[in-house]
Amino acid sequence: MAIKSSKDGRVVAGVLALQGDVVEHIAALRRAGAEAIAVKNRADLDRVDGLVIPGGESTTVMKLLARFEMGEPIVRRVRAGMPLWGTCMGMIVVAHDVVEMQQPTLDLIDISVRRNAFGRQNDSAEVDLPIPALGEAPFPAIFIRAPWIERAGADVQLLAERNGHGVMVRQGNVLGTSFHPELSADARVHAYFLEMVAEAREAHVGNDRNVA
Repeated sequence: MAIKSSKDGRVVAGVLALQGDVVEHIAALRRAGAEAIAVKNRADLDRVDGLVIPGGESTTVMKLLARFEMGEPIVRRVRAGMPLWGTCMGMIVVAHDVVEMQQPTLDLIDISVRRNAFGRQNDSAEVDLPIPALGEAPFPAIFIRAPWIERAGADVQLLAERNGHGVMVRQGNVLGTSFHPELSADARVHAYFLEMVAEAREAHVGNDRNVA
């Protein structure tokens, strides 16, 4: 399948629109320079170069992915190279497993996560989080019922941690954040993801040229 792009050459980023902070992610992706659309079905998925799974309730989203037969198509696209970013609940959905829970996941990044590890709703906080990949200035990271990472595989890159636990990780074309960048005016994490998407699209185009 050829990777799509908007008419003006921008990458097309999708936000899974089954539950969660869909509008906020779309707005942030557009501020960062992408065309952004809500992904509600498989036809929408076919239109995008990269996909964001936003915050929400992970068990509900897994059930909805099964109901709308979107889980396996997402997995196929990601394993074929499409960048994917899971935020908060989305990171749980893409993880290998959930600590002390028999919860299904898409198993797209080699991490074990613990749900609600930073506390309940009233423990929500905004912290100045150092993320060297984004530059010297700390990122205003908003944690809401956030998971943390208890185990990361050898191929997983730790990009940020809080209280001794990973909160931003990357493995190849899959990115995960415990916090909610879409609720901040700072679009650097969205820009970082869009760089991943642009690189993947260029690699795909390069491969097509080599085949030709």
